[in-house]
Formats: sequence, C-alpha cells, structure tokens
Amino acid sequence: MDRFDRCPETALDWHRAGKGAVLATVIETWGSAPRRVGSQLAISGVGEIEGSVSGGCVEGAVVVEAMDALEDGAPRELEFGVSDQDAFAVGLACGGTIRVLLEPVGAVLPEAILDQLVKFRAARQPVAYVVDLDTQTRSLVTDGHASAFRMDRSGFVEDSRRFVAIHNPPLRLIIVGAVHIAQALVPMARIAGYDPTLIDPREAFGSDSRFPGETILHDWPDEAISHLGLDSRTALVLLTHDPKLDDPALEQALRASCFYIGALGSKRTHAKRVERLTAAGFSEGEIAQIHGPIGLDIGASGPAEIAVSVLAEMTRVLRQGA
Repeated sequence: MDRFDRCPETALDWHRAGKGAVLATVIETWGSAPRRVGSQLAISGVGEIEGSVSGGCVEGAVVVEAMDALEDGAPRELEFGVSDQDAFAVGLACGGTIRVLLEPVGAVLPEAILDQLVKFRAARQPVAYVVDLDTQTRSLVTDGHASAFRMDRSGFVEDSRRFVAIHNPPLRLIIVGAVHIAQALVPMARIAGYDPTLIDPREAFGSDSRFPGETILHDWPDEAISHLGLDSRTALVLLTHDPKLDDPALEQALRASCFYIGALGSKRTHAKRVERLTAAGFSEGEIAQIHGPIGLDIGASGPAEIAVSVLAEMTRVLRQGA
C-alpha cells in the first residue's frame, strides 16, 4: 500500500449497510502503470467509490464491471492497457498495462475474513491476505512472506496463481528532541510516508512556531512513548544528547519491537550510553539495536544533511533489515 487507505473498512461498512460492495485490487502491472500492485478501489452497489486502481484512467470501466460482478456474485479478472495519452494525464511519461481482481464482498470475499482483516489493520498488526485464483481459496496469514512484508510489496508467489496482498500499518516516526535536526527530518519523513510525532518536555523547543501543524507532546519521553506504543512499523529517533531524556525512552524501546532505534551523539557519547544501559541490565544484543552515532556515514554537515543521513539509514533498515 502507498498509504493507509480505508478501502477494506469502507467496503465492509457498505456491505453491512446492505448496499453491496466490491473490492478491486491491482494484482499485476507491466510498464509504467499508474498505481502499484496491491492498490485498491472499493465500489458500493449504488456507485460510490473510494481509493484508486489507476489514478483515474480506468476507474469508470472498473465500476461498470464491479456492478456486474456484484449482480452475478462471481470474481472477475480484468486487464486494461493505459495509453500513453492517458498516462500523461495522470503524470506518467508513458503507458502500461494493469490487471485488476474484482471480489464482491460476501459472495466471494467472505465477510468474516474482511472483518478480521479490518481488525488486524486497526490493531496495527501486519497481515497478508492470500487468494489462490485457481482454487478461489482465501485466507489471512501473519507468518511467512518476510521479504514482501519488509518491502511493502504485494504480488504473486513465484510460479503460482497465489496472490499475496500485504497490509502493513502506516509507518510512524517518534522523535525525542525538538531540535534543529528534527525541523529538517520531520518534513522529509512525512514525504517518505511516515507519520511523525515529536516529544520534548521543553516547550520552548517543541513549539508550534518551530513545528507548525505537527503533533508535539510535552510529556517526559518514557511517559509519551508508553502512551504511543512501539511496534514493528515505528522508528524511534533520539536527538537530545541528554541522558535524562534519551535513556528512559531507550529503555522502553530496547524491549519493544520498533524496527529502528537511532541516537544522536559521537562515538564517545555512544560508548557512555552503552555503559549506562549495561549497568541498567540490558544485554549486548539488546543494546546493539541502537544505531549510534545515528545515520549513514555520508559526511553530513549541518542539520539538513544529518536528517538526510538519518532517513537514509531508517530506509535501509526498513527495507534490508540491517
């Protein structure tokens, strides 16, 4: 998914309201397709839509086919060629081809499975929806498909007609320390798809004037993090240099499941941090989760370049696992 859209939730609501609903999913693309594999469009029986499978090129045709699928209660696989002219209209240099799977809710996609999928998403738990297009069997799985989960990449299992739709929670970034680096990192991270939250009990640092429109918590970091929670789609970045602020947050993060922990500071500062955490009872393996000094070594100079190095390291860990 490009973003945490609400197509499954909306389709379930429409179905339960008696309107009827179809979920359309991009299952394969060739060329410069407007939307990536896994993108969805929800269509109600009265013609309401949410989401997109093509950026506007073929939605009308998909809606017509969805109405027919809803009437006959059967799945459909559609293939569309997006012309160069249509592709240009949605911001692409050239066209491509997409395949779309239509699944009427209830008749094809069981309500119980869709309900469970919605619950997984609400709980921020990664889950894969697996459909075998030959046998028309459907299931939800949380194990396996490690590479697909890590890369946010839906698609067919090799040499099969088994399609795996990855439903990952949206990425979050929790930043402790509303400093100059954070002023550069927050907008960069938002562009990259993260939902950022700033934590700093020092209101002069974490002010609306310095971070307009952003979520800022003025609690102590350990209290704020306990409230926010940490999970496998959350990155934690510590920028204060102050052990009173950083260490309580670190102690929670090291025993949680966030995919990235980064702490600002020199090698000497990090060595002292390791000493403190060791004395607090953390193992070498737990402490090794911390990326410190923070960021990829690109010779960064100044807050903006340091922010670039941090976001780059977060991306490497997210996609490569190290």
